[in-house]
Amino acid sequence: MKNYVLLLVCLIASSTFAQEDAWVFFADKENVAESIANPISILTQEAIDRKEMHNVVIDERDVPVTESYITEIKNATGINVSAKSKWMNCIYVTGSQMNIENLLDLPFVTSVEYADKSLNFFPEIDRTVNKFEMENTSSRIDYNYGAAANQIEMLKGDFLHEQDFAGQGMIIGVLDAGFPSVNTNPGFANMLSDGRLLGTFDFEQRSTNVDGTSTHGTRTASDMGGFLENQFVGTAPEASYYLFVTEYTPSETPVEEAWWVAALERSDSLGVDVINTSLSYRGYDNSNYDHTYEDLDGQTTFAARGGNIAFEKGMIMVNSAGNGGNSDFPTVGTPADAIGVFTIGAVAPSGNYASFSSKGPTVDGRVKPDVMAQGQDAAVIGTNGGVDFNNGTSFSSPILAGAIACLWQARPEVTNSEIMQLVRESSHLYNNPTNEMGYGIPNFEDAYNELLILGIEDDFLKSNFALYPNPTSDILNISFPQELNKAQFDLYSVLGTKIMSTEISSELNSVSIESLATGIYIATISEGKHQVSFKIVKK
Repeated sequence: MKNYVLLLVCLIASSTFAQEDAWVFFADKENVAESIANPISILTQEAIDRKEMHNVVIDERDVPVTESYITEIKNATGINVSAKSKWMNCIYVTGSQMNIENLLDLPFVTSVEYADKSLNFFPEIDRTVNKFEMENTSSRIDYNYGAAANQIEMLKGDFLHEQDFAGQGMIIGVLDAGFPSVNTNPGFANMLSDGRLLGTFDFEQRSTNVDGTSTHGTRTASDMGGFLENQFVGTAPEASYYLFVTEYTPSETPVEEAWWVAALERSDSLGVDVINTSLSYRGYDNSNYDHTYEDLDGQTTFAARGGNIAFEKGMIMVNSAGNGGNSDFPTVGTPADAIGVFTIGAVAPSGNYASFSSKGPTVDGRVKPDVMAQGQDAAVIGTNGGVDFNNGTSFSSPILAGAIACLWQARPEVTNSEIMQLVRESSHLYNNPTNEMGYGIPNFEDAYNELLILGIEDDFLKSNFALYPNPTSDILNISFPQELNKAQFDLYSVLGTKIMSTEISSELNSVSIESLATGIYIATISEGKHQVSFKIVKK
């Protein structure tokens, strides 16, 4: 009998004191209708303009989590709150199982989802969606790519630069483990002097200091935004950037998935176009939290769910496939498995598959990775400002992400899904994808040519305004939808100041911006309830 009593006491103690990680979901939000009716109260103008351009609905998911709910849970016994998600209306907590389950007694809490999946006995969340270790000015841009030549020319990214698409006006969010020396590194001097480093935040430290716990982010960001004259050029050297730390390298816990989703939400609210994430999750310090192959169906993990919502919100999510190709778990991790995430594997400088690159397919049979870029002997800028070479899908991903930003710059009104599909279709294995290479290595010259055709298709022009050329140094031309022949043209600075207002028609459809200063502007064309916004780059 004493043994039974001792066992019972141990079980109670385990339930009382063992720390668990979980997401706590809420029933509702405050001020939803008011916030949606006045979106500038919850989103930046840049984000609103991007959503309008791509017909992305501003909905309840864009409204912040109710702070009074978070405060009440922070005050609950034995509970620590580490992150929050407005898209999924939840917070990430740590506490004993007993204290976490006590939160279900709160009237605004609907469910708890434990990182330890064996503890989950609550109803499934609706997940329906539509289908490191090894990483130690002129009209024609003509870069000396130096050490980065092979990785850019392999994708024909140099062709995009020659067409004057080097990321001007596009915003890229980089989610990684740390960006030490970025503010003093000569490889990022152009970005800083141009004011193109738009913001930073560390979601673990809750600080704008993004040194983090690794040099990894500095190196991945360099493959997009880095520039050393005659030595190195990133794939999007003229884009603007946000740098976000979502990883704490001394440990591996699911809160990093929560921080990652929080960074996606902030990126969306700031108007980010393209996200690069050179991170992948499968195993954790607590093996009870590990993701199995069956979990990686593109819509089950918290990160995959967040990635899919980011896609619905109009961004392009680019993610490294992972470096597990030679391991016992060779398939892609999460969020690389997500349906809405564009997953990038690694090839050698020759274009052949790099054996460390994680493979597909996903458990539900989808092609992953989507496409490939150089990740073996990839050139990077190190924290000391010198050129180095690293291995990993962590580098193939940003190389590809920068190229996508430049391609999208050519026709920013085209949707994220269309851009992603054009890149797939340009790849050399599109008709015969493989588990190792997905659809293969993209050709951005081909993708650009197809994008131009897409932009003038009859069906597109029948129902949409189109504005071209963009970038331009003088004249903007506007093509009209079939059913309209007059409209109002308004031009704004990025700070929202109206600079120009004029009436246009299908016959008088050109506007001169020759007198304006070089920079980025927002054009709004409206006729009654028909309105669309464009991001304009004045050369």
